[in-house]
Amino acid sequence: MLESRPAFASSAPSVCFFRPFPPRSWLLARCSRSTPPQREAIRYLDGPLLVLAGAGSGKTRVITEKIAYLIESCGFSPSNIAAITFTNKAAKEMQERVSKLLADKPSKGLTISTFHALGVRILREEARTLGYKPNFSILDATDCFGIVSELAASVDKAVIRKLQTLISNWKSTLLSPDQARKDAQNDTELLAANAFASYSATLQAYQAVDFDDLIALPVALFEKHPEVREKWQNRLRYLLIDEYQDTNTSQYQLLKLLAGPRAAFTAVGDDDQAIYGWRGADIENLRGLPRDYPKLKLIKLEQNYRSTVRILKAANALIAHNEKLFDKKLWSDLGHGDPITVSVCQDNEKEAEAVVMKLQAHRFEHRGAFKDYAILYRGNFQARALEQFLRNQRIPYLLSGGQSFFDKSEIKDLVAYLRLLANEDDDPAFIRAVSTPRRGVGTSTLQVLGGYAGERHLSLFAAAFEEGFAQRVQPRQLAPLLGFCEFINRLQARAGSDPAAQLLSELLNAIAYEDWLTEHDEKRAAQTKWGNVQEFCAWLGKKGQEEGKTLIDLTQTIALINLLDKNEGDVDAVQLSTLHAAKGLEFKHVFLIGIEEGILPHREAQADGRIEEERRLMYVGITRAQRSLHLSYCERRKQGRESIPCEPSRFVAEMGDDLRVSGGKSAAPPDKAASSDRLAAMKAMLGKAK
Repeated sequence: MLESRPAFASSAPSVCFFRPFPPRSWLLARCSRSTPPQREAIRYLDGPLLVLAGAGSGKTRVITEKIAYLIESCGFSPSNIAAITFTNKAAKEMQERVSKLLADKPSKGLTISTFHALGVRILREEARTLGYKPNFSILDATDCFGIVSELAASVDKAVIRKLQTLISNWKSTLLSPDQARKDAQNDTELLAANAFASYSATLQAYQAVDFDDLIALPVALFEKHPEVREKWQNRLRYLLIDEYQDTNTSQYQLLKLLAGPRAAFTAVGDDDQAIYGWRGADIENLRGLPRDYPKLKLIKLEQNYRSTVRILKAANALIAHNEKLFDKKLWSDLGHGDPITVSVCQDNEKEAEAVVMKLQAHRFEHRGAFKDYAILYRGNFQARALEQFLRNQRIPYLLSGGQSFFDKSEIKDLVAYLRLLANEDDDPAFIRAVSTPRRGVGTSTLQVLGGYAGERHLSLFAAAFEEGFAQRVQPRQLAPLLGFCEFINRLQARAGSDPAAQLLSELLNAIAYEDWLTEHDEKRAAQTKWGNVQEFCAWLGKKGQEEGKTLIDLTQTIALINLLDKNEGDVDAVQLSTLHAAKGLEFKHVFLIGIEEGILPHREAQADGRIEEERRLMYVGITRAQRSLHLSYCERRKQGRESIPCEPSRFVAEMGDDLRVSGGKSAAPPDKAASSDRLAAMKAMLGKAK
């Protein structure tokens, strides 16, 4: 067990790297509202700093106010500071807070972004050093799925997803294809390792990268080119890293390379909230910081500004069962709070019904808003019954993690054609359109095309028409490729004048997209996808007619349209979310459902020995609650036609004995008539309250 060591601390006063300006009165006032540990974290600049920030302890405040302190009091140029986080939402929130703090001070050039956005920025600027053109393509998971499928010569989607996961994990741990092949322990891993080498070569030939390359390639760049590394070290002179416990191997290596010998960084994280090991995050990165930076300063933020004492007591009791990297105990001065309830339900349908009715009653009693409530669960499958009962009771709800209409593969297929009509130099759109449906243009042809385009610094579309490329392929390879490009040119000639609906219909007929869906999907799935395509085309056609816009006009605005782009904070609705998606959020009242062995902790995690991560996931769920926390589990769970007996999660007992348990076999059987009467009375009261 690691503890905070005296060697990490420094008794010397914090000093700035530049001569400080006289602090402004508003800055002093702002700092006075911070706690002593927060103020220390904001002002500490003597070397590398780890801020161990417990749930609800004000970590975002520390990061944003430290940025302001660096600029206002230490003379840092905004362009020399980078704050790195994991989600666009977190980066946006951080940017908004900093803008308010620096309202009267220029902040142009300040970098607040995700790891991957920073990677894109580095690669765009240094692309030629790695043999890429600056406008290289970034392929999404669906695009990469098709490439892996061809390389593995498989149509089994489960197998291809497994191969994709293995390749992604290898890239995240900076493992080469050769090493992956040597380390392969079974046929699946060997197949993935062989595909990995060809996959990397294919992406390079396409002048394309995938999501993992956005970190792995900058790491390779900095390791192989010291002059480039030093340029970026001098540009980004102070780093702030949010959610540090979620970094993987490649992200930690990128941090170390950017920080360099100066090691001017503040890492903010919490080992008790490390819940993403399944996707490559490595809690060992927290353990490695004191080893890699012997002068590391450790500051703990243990005061929680979110939850009541009772909730934090249960959270502390639970997480105490994990081995600790650093000792930390959350505390609060928000009062003891409401009792934590545990409801034992007959089965999962009864659980969903009980939770919805309890939520309704609680909201009516406390005159709350729907958005004050969240129902959290381990897996998305648990939301189905909840949605049914919420709809029956006419309770508005938002479902986290729902797929955007524009993220559906069939819509992305069609949008690829539209993007290509608007910009024939859009390489990702070209790759997707030429291969969906496949028009006789094989992977080997595209690899040669990609290599030639890279040499000539041309788009794939433009390169296809050059004589130099024609000399590198057989006539039988060239003919279908030119046929596709000429088809796009014919559509382009009409897209600026013909009605959008008419042109879309002709496009879908020409590529026989409905037939292709039928061939590649089960009947029901194909019908659903075709229905989505028709809905999308009808919407575009109507919009074009009403607004007098051509298909080119519409295509240029599609990127700005997102059917799910709304400020959920302004919607009065109950939030349904997985525990993973709820991290970083908070709600006045939280219901944790399905707290059973096999679900939380998940049976796969139990088999893999990942109980501690599951316990941290439960801890995250508990600490989302501000005022009240309600747990539930089932005695039996319906799975298909079977009813499986369930055991309460070990985590319930680990929360201590300050829990109020109700229901279960020991409770009297419910009186259906009385329940109906209570429901009718509640509906009547709710009706009057409107």
